[in-house]
Amino acid sequence: MDDQTKRKRPTYSDDFKRDAVRLVAGARDPKKSHGVLREGVDVKHAWITEHRGSFPVALMCGLLGVSRSGYYDSIDRPVSARAQRTAKIHAAVEQVFEENHAIYGPAKIAEALKESEQLETACRNTVARAMQEMGLKSRVRRAFTPTTTQADPSKRPAPNTLARDFTAERPNQKWVTDITYLPTLAGWVYLAVVVDLFSRKVVGWAMSDSLATPLVSEALRRAIESRQPGRGELLHHSDRGSQYTSEDYQRTLKTLGVECSMSRRGDCYDNAVAERFFWSLKHEWTKHESFANLEETRLSVFKYIDVFYNRQRLHQSLGYKTPEQYEAENAPAVAA
Repeated sequence: MDDQTKRKRPTYSDDFKRDAVRLVAGARDPKKSHGVLREGVDVKHAWITEHRGSFPVALMCGLLGVSRSGYYDSIDRPVSARAQRTAKIHAAVEQVFEENHAIYGPAKIAEALKESEQLETACRNTVARAMQEMGLKSRVRRAFTPTTTQADPSKRPAPNTLARDFTAERPNQKWVTDITYLPTLAGWVYLAVVVDLFSRKVVGWAMSDSLATPLVSEALRRAIESRQPGRGELLHHSDRGSQYTSEDYQRTLKTLGVECSMSRRGDCYDNAVAERFFWSLKHEWTKHESFANLEETRLSVFKYIDVFYNRQRLHQSLGYKTPEQYEAENAPAVAA
């Protein structure tokens, strides 16, 4: 064969080479990758076939560490059932992982896959192995440690009627509420939430750059407005923070016919559900962002509570249902 009949080696532009480098860098980055470099040969071959319309086979084979001859041989033989299943599992796991903002671990991803009927047989161990092979790690790693709020010693707190019974037989039977702090470049801002223990749904929330009583009053007002609880049917639980023991707030509860319960002094576990919500908010969401001011923080909190937490996030305590899904299935008469 003379030089003219030999296949010419392709040359690539600088832009193309840069895109190819980004492709490989993405495969190596656990936060962005499909884990291609960690896969077996069959999976790499399938991945090359998927992308051959965008990148030359020779280039991809070199980047992924497989031979061209081996790749072309694989085209002539069917992909093994095991390789097909592995590729399917990886694709499904990665989709759920990304749709849930890199928050879910193996247990919740497995439940989400069963719920969506994508992979009914995908157990927790299968998902964990797939995540390890793809380099996917939940960004929520630390253990939950509750925090508490300073009490006002001049006020007489209500008794701890809730007594750590965080169950409810119906919506609007027991609400818990609390306040937390969130940092911005302009200083601290404050978030108050009201959570219905029946479904763990956040039924009211408010934010302010002030820790005064109107913050918690606004969160309560929104909860009352959206849920319309029956008079004398609701137990409201909080810590002994000065906002909750204030005359204005207590007067509002009395006017609405709401029974008041408060945690014991210094015992944050008496309000563990509200504390747990704040832990989830911070470790799943806000700690991965920085905010310039109150408005930026409020928008992000809205996305977490009203878009993700209430409607999309699976809760282990609810049998891996979302709060809205749980209410729809167990209390269909309750408005969302």
